[in-house]
Amino acid sequence: MLDKDVQIRSDGLSVSDMNKVRKALHALHNLEIMATNIYRCQISDSMPELKIDLIAAMKNEMGHIQDFLVKLFEYGLKPVWYRWIFWMAGWIIGTFSRFGGKKAILRAGIWTESKAVRHYEELLHAAPWDQPTAEVIEKDRQDECVHLNLWKTLLDEN
Repeated sequence: MLDKDVQIRSDGLSVSDMNKVRKALHALHNLEIMATNIYRCQISDSMPELKIDLIAAMKNEMGHIQDFLVKLFEYGLKPVWYRWIFWMAGWIIGTFSRFGGKKAILRAGIWTESKAVRHYEELLHAAPWDQPTAEVIEKDRQDECVHLNLWKTLLDEN
């Protein structure tokens, strides 16, 4: 990313519109923190057939965290202080699904990505996004669709 790629995006937005942007970006950022931690905690040497897919999914979700952290700052916002709760929720879901085995991991992935796709669709229309931000949200939503389809396919094969 170059400095020309970063813009101040809050100029001209009403207080009402900024509140919509704030709520949506905080939700997206927090949920990506949770998803990243779910995958991080599911990675295990005991299931080598899933390890590469889980690492790739974790890396992808980490990119989404970065996307929304940048957008938060571009809009003059900061991450919420309670984001650790989403980190913990991801740790709990990831750890316990790993203990449940491959099917539990895949079901947790399907649940996570189904919620993500739904949230992205809602939040894409929840605020007056500028074109570059809307494109980031849509790109990340498409990534979640790819994950969802992968986990469903792997569960069907199981």
